[in-house]
Amino acid sequence: MNITPKSFVSLQIILRKILSHKYTNFISNKSLTLDSFLFLIRNSGQIILEKNKDTELVPASITKIMTLTLIMEALEEGKIQLTDSVSVSEYAASMGGSQVFLEPNETQTVDTMIKCISIASANDAAVAMAEKIAGSEPNFVKKMNEKAKELGMKHTQFKNCTGLDDDIKSGHFSSAYDVGLMSRELIMKHPGISKYSTVWMDTIIHKTKKGESQFGLTNTNKLVRFYDGITGLKTGSTSKAKYCLSATAKRNGLNLIAVVMAAPDHKVRFSEAQALLDYGFANCSLYQDDYSGMKFDSPSVRGGIPEKLTVYPKKSFSHTFTAAYEKNKIEKKITYQELKAPIKKGTAVGFITYSYQGKTLGKVPLLAMQDIKKASYTDYLLMALDRLLMAG
Repeated sequence: MNITPKSFVSLQIILRKILSHKYTNFISNKSLTLDSFLFLIRNSGQIILEKNKDTELVPASITKIMTLTLIMEALEEGKIQLTDSVSVSEYAASMGGSQVFLEPNETQTVDTMIKCISIASANDAAVAMAEKIAGSEPNFVKKMNEKAKELGMKHTQFKNCTGLDDDIKSGHFSSAYDVGLMSRELIMKHPGISKYSTVWMDTIIHKTKKGESQFGLTNTNKLVRFYDGITGLKTGSTSKAKYCLSATAKRNGLNLIAVVMAAPDHKVRFSEAQALLDYGFANCSLYQDDYSGMKFDSPSVRGGIPEKLTVYPKKSFSHTFTAAYEKNKIEKKITYQELKAPIKKGTAVGFITYSYQGKTLGKVPLLAMQDIKKASYTDYLLMALDRLLMAG
């Protein structure tokens, strides 16, 4: 049997439809016990599935997604280094819940502290890092709330950096959508976090006055053990919050985020998150255009020197389809604004518009590659002379 490229594409579409039907039925027919969940595309922020995404709930330790975001920002800005020593205060050492049993005055590196927070959800390490960066936990929490506002997290308020306070009346709450927003910020802006969040088991060395002792870490996110493409991210559980999870995964360039809030037990937390991710990978596919082989014409600039402008796209284009599609039917159209000198290098002068079956998918700005100055009277004389010489 000879399979032509056209028949192969058709076969792919049929298989995708079968898988889509399978997982759609699985999601819709399954007796979902979740009160709140969110499933979105990481790169675009596009929501695929959700239930009560804006309901304010107790987030437990997925609070630490924001804690880790600020830690990674401090690293990127050079305020701290991975090799810096972090001293543990009496207050940090007194934290209950999940912890790595750091002792007062014990020192660990920033790298080790991130490991403890990401893998073991260590409250003591989280507070120690908050004090390292902001001087105190309250100062750090202020930064957390400022960042939440910056990200548009309208249904979130932090009172601590750990999520230990499991009473929503205390004013510590978040929503599935807001957890998705901060998860997206962490995994997109600081992909290096996956180096920690995907580790299943590790160890640290306690160094105290009593000597050195080894302490084992086991990841609280069980999906790390078996889920193909898992990149993180964070679990949380308390008696009031029940069982929460923000799970991130990547396959074939497609990045997904599944947020589960208030699951009745840890098994449901992981099974529901896995079902959402499975649904996404079965139904969604990523289209990317890096412009390889694409030629851009040089538009004319009225009254400019030079008269022709060289352009380039500001960024590559990507779009996530939630159903089967045919790549060769995606249309690309280049349009330019009225170009008049002067034009500065880097100025947006036009767009590439992507569409599929009459629907606009998105636009990418085209930028000027060079400065175009306004032609002077002398420039016009010189251009006229050049034309005469060329004609002669």
